[in-house]
Amino acid sequence: MQYRKFGNTDLLVSEIGFGAWAIGGAAMIGSTAIGWGDADDKISVEAIYAALDMGINFFDTADIYGLGHSEELLGKTIAGDKNIIIATKAGNVSRHEQFSFDYSKKHILHACELSLKRLKRETIDYYQLHTARVQHLQEGECIEAMQKLQQEGKVRYWGLSLNTFDPLPEAEFLMKRDWGNGFQLVLNLLNQKVLPLLKSSSENGYGVIVRMALQFGLLTGKFDKAVSFSANDHRKNRLTREVIDTSNKALEPVWQLCKKYNCSKTQLSLSYILSYPEVSTIIAGIRTPEQVKQNTTGLFKLDDTDLKMIGNLGANEFVVVMKLIKQQG
Repeated sequence: MQYRKFGNTDLLVSEIGFGAWAIGGAAMIGSTAIGWGDADDKISVEAIYAALDMGINFFDTADIYGLGHSEELLGKTIAGDKNIIIATKAGNVSRHEQFSFDYSKKHILHACELSLKRLKRETIDYYQLHTARVQHLQEGECIEAMQKLQQEGKVRYWGLSLNTFDPLPEAEFLMKRDWGNGFQLVLNLLNQKVLPLLKSSSENGYGVIVRMALQFGLLTGKFDKAVSFSANDHRKNRLTREVIDTSNKALEPVWQLCKKYNCSKTQLSLSYILSYPEVSTIIAGIRTPEQVKQNTTGLFKLDDTDLKMIGNLGANEFVVVMKLIKQQG
């Protein structure tokens, strides 16, 4: 495992991290699925230990994942290991059977206390506002909360998990004020919108966490139009047959590179992201030991010519795909 510095902090993070959303298991808010379907805690724990064996030291979760179960599982499994870097988030909430947001100072402070208890830790290494928008940052309460938590030693560093489709306004808001220490953002073969942000984030000393590297599994190449998801899996509404079919066709030129590099589609997808040195870590979604191995082996740097080819697709053919993906949420 290779490690990268997280911005201007003293954190040295594994270039592949453990995305712990899926181990939260099936969770519903009203009739809306916010999880990845059923998960077996025993297998999830095996996956966590497999990740440690492979050198993964960065685990990313959120209080909304499994409505707290993801944090609880990490707390039961790795709470005593101070070499493990834990990142979690607050701001997404379940209220009256509805998905909502709360970035008030009172909520963020309380949410942090609950996360610390579930994680069985005295300090959260990296705490994130979960997709807060500019209006919430301008109101100031969430910023005050994060700064207070950092001053009290309950949070070492903090930052923002950016919006999937429009990440720039909030990142620019924080960078102009030199607030926070990092950003979590979406970058993958299809969604390249944040590429201009990578350089400015690095130049300003912010660490970069990449999520959705495999676009909910779409970029592993294992899905076709016949795939189906359970009602308690959020992908049921996101990875529609149209999305899968359109994406697979648009990606055909990229998958040709698998022959050149003698790699799987998963390895190519992850290696594409790691080819950008500004990226600190990729939090690949993991819930089985097999996925740990798939996500951590055979990674490499793409040639500049191949990066340029993929960039050209991102500015042309992939635009149609991203419009379709955005429609599904």
